[in-house]
Amino acid sequence: MTLEPAVAYLVSRYPALSHTFIEREILGLREQGVRVETFSVRAAPPESLVSRVMKEEGHRTLPLIGAGAATWLSAHLRLLRRAPDVWFAGLARALRTGPLSPRARLWQVFYFAEAVVLVHHMRKSGLRHVHAHFANVASDVARHAAAIGRGLDGTDSGWRWSFTMHGPTGFDAVEKTDLAAKARQADGVSCITDFCRSQMMFLVEPEHWNRFSVVRMTVDADRYQPPTTPRHHDDGRVRLLDVGRLVAEKGSPVLVEAVDILHSRGVDVDLKLVGAGPLAEQLEADIARRGLGDSITLTGPIGQDELPDLYRWADVFVLPSFQEGLPVVLMEALSTELPAVTTQIAGVSELIRDGAEGRLVPAGRADLLADALEELARDPELRRRMGAAGREAVLREFTPATAAPAARAFIEQVQAT
Repeated sequence: MTLEPAVAYLVSRYPALSHTFIEREILGLREQGVRVETFSVRAAPPESLVSRVMKEEGHRTLPLIGAGAATWLSAHLRLLRRAPDVWFAGLARALRTGPLSPRARLWQVFYFAEAVVLVHHMRKSGLRHVHAHFANVASDVARHAAAIGRGLDGTDSGWRWSFTMHGPTGFDAVEKTDLAAKARQADGVSCITDFCRSQMMFLVEPEHWNRFSVVRMTVDADRYQPPTTPRHHDDGRVRLLDVGRLVAEKGSPVLVEAVDILHSRGVDVDLKLVGAGPLAEQLEADIARRGLGDSITLTGPIGQDELPDLYRWADVFVLPSFQEGLPVVLMEALSTELPAVTTQIAGVSELIRDGAEGRLVPAGRADLLADALEELARDPELRRRMGAAGREAVLREFTPATAAPAARAFIEQVQAT
């Protein structure tokens, strides 16, 4: 009889509204027959668990910080009594891991302490493989945990660790996150795009490349359905939507400039900029200076429950980012048959082909962004065709049903090494 695979999933904070794609991956793996037990470095605040699934996941997820002094004391004393050499070896490993600075090494000691608690829980649950999302604290704790487990149970005992690499943030902090070392040491790295995988390959020697796999993030296509009636507005204005944090890498000032160009060409648009962030005041001032108050609305943050209706409200989704991995908001928009105009960066072209599901323009080019938006604004049939192609692309590769088998295959590959 073949046992189904089992894995511990570790995230810095789970569940979380910003991590619903992790939630979908976990649920998809469970539907594939994988036993997934969830752990969180820090507990999710109860008030943040706004959906039924989040509440269920929150109830079954064990936090490391906040597990209670008794649990921490028991885990460390148990390890010290049973295998003091493993405990001290783990502490020594922490002191020589990561960036060479007192602060960074001190943090590694904290991660080692959390890893001891994680190993305590995993051994009780019969788990030997921990998978972390992001190249942050979760992956630090995961690699310490696997080393402790191997020290306790032997190098052939099945202890493994892996992580999902998202980008681009991790690639901007290669030294801070100790990313190259993690790429060499992990038993597997799951990359959200082929572009992401190529950047991991760039960091390390070819002998490590065979452990890098692509597992797509996903969207709930049943929730993000197209509108029931064709998109049509009597006022003649073309509705644009941008959803994202108001931060430098999202390129919102470029979009404001592009709307100004459209205004000068007589193209009447209604843009909603959804999100919050440090650029809010600057954007508000720029909109006022250009006299675009009737064309652009800064909505502030909007709840997840309102997003599907916003996508259905819009005619074109716009994301003028300078830096991305592969944004889930693009998948959500396309799932509602909303064509997208975005930038040809990172792995975006793995979802959107220029002229098929939308338009891709060079980042930072307000003039070309305006050209692409004007093309779609003046051609409703083109918008319809691109929107239909976009939903087809999502259904083909970016849903839990299509990505979960790849996620399971990755888990099995790691455990077979």
